[in-house]
Amino acid sequence: MTDVRIEPWCGDDLDLLRRLNAPEIREHTGGPETDAQVVARHERYVRFGGTGQGCMYSVVLPDGSKVGSVGYWEREWRDQRVYELGWAVLPGHQGRGLATAAVRAAVAVVRARRNHRWAHAYPSVDNAPSNAVCRKAGFTLLGETEFEYPPGRLMRANDWRLDLAA
Repeated sequence: MTDVRIEPWCGDDLDLLRRLNAPEIREHTGGPETDAQVVARHERYVRFGGTGQGCMYSVVLPDGSKVGSVGYWEREWRDQRVYELGWAVLPGHQGRGLATAAVRAAVAVVRARRNHRWAHAYPSVDNAPSNAVCRKAGFTLLGETEFEYPPGRLMRANDWRLDLAA
């Protein structure tokens, strides 16, 4: 397994979020945000960890380099409360299993919380690498769905589900 750790998002992670705002990373999620939107997202991520409803993490290599993000949050999906997971890895570090390892680490956190039975991820149907992460991390493909992301924009996504009680 790829050696990464996840650390709760902190005030020092703004630069990482700016680097994750690149067109090639945001291609399937509505495109890059303005800097003001990135700063607002960063502030939400910092506050998010204290809410108990989810947490964002930076993805950290053994040498301390921060190369991505992963997180989970609660959402209502088909009349039940579930966790949703999302992630991103910087282009120079993609294709090495880092996203899969980070998602597995985040899944371990949500499993330990024992709040919800299911975790879901909703990558675009056209995002082959993120769909592969779901498969490798043990999610089951339920099929295609319309999913609102970013807010106000519907996209065709795959609905991947993971049984947290398994």
